[in-house]
Amino acid sequence: MAADTPREAQDAPHGPPPGLIPRVAALVAIAGGVMLLATALFTTVSVLKRWLTSDSIPGDFELVQIGAGLSVFGFLAYGTVMRSNILVDTFTTWLPARVTDWMDAFWSLVWAGITLALAERMAVGAQEMLRNHTETMVLAMPTWWAVGVGAGVFALTGVVALWWVPRLLRGLH
Repeated sequence: MAADTPREAQDAPHGPPPGLIPRVAALVAIAGGVMLLATALFTTVSVLKRWLTSDSIPGDFELVQIGAGLSVFGFLAYGTVMRSNILVDTFTTWLPARVTDWMDAFWSLVWAGITLALAERMAVGAQEMLRNHTETMVLAMPTWWAVGVGAGVFALTGVVALWWVPRLLRGLH
């Protein structure tokens, strides 16, 4: 970009970067969006049924909890790919681009550490839930798989954050 282009315009995203990792993150985000739409539709059906018949769909709140949680997880990696997570630059906009790139690389590394630690802990939790046969209260549906999916998506988010570190260090956006 031209040297006289404002920093904000240079950093404005124009779509995901090329590569396998951004594509996988985009596919997971699409799956999260589909899950969110399905959860919203299910909630609508459940509320209508309750309104029309004074009866509920058994376990509706359990399914909505799992659906909403999984849909949120689906957006984490893509948000990291697009660098659209919360960035605080109030005190750094005056710094040279290379300095902020290095700072962003550092915080991407921190984010990777956090998400990978959460992924590992959730994977352990999923294994324990499987071993203990943990189920939802109304539907008696196993819950280990949802926690396992969450662990996988946290791991993907960590991989995406690690993918950004060398790019930022080289000044690639």
